[in-house]
Amino acid sequence: MSTVLTYITLFVMGCVAIVLVRGLFNMVRGGSGNKSNQLMQLRIVLQAVAIVLIMLTLWVTGGGRPS
Repeated sequence: MSTVLTYITLFVMGCVAIVLVRGLFNMVRGGSGNKSNQLMQLRIVLQAVAIVLIMLTLWVTGGGRPS
């Protein structure tokens, strides 16, 4: 179970990075402000999901403490 949570957490963290880079490229390119706002909102949601998954993974694995 902890391995699955770890992979899901890493996937969501990767998605956060991708959305962040897309938002930066949109801003540098001078793209739509509406699109930048949507990307920022998506990034915030993905970050919240990532934090919850990180905390869940730490809880399931015991936070790295020896058994």
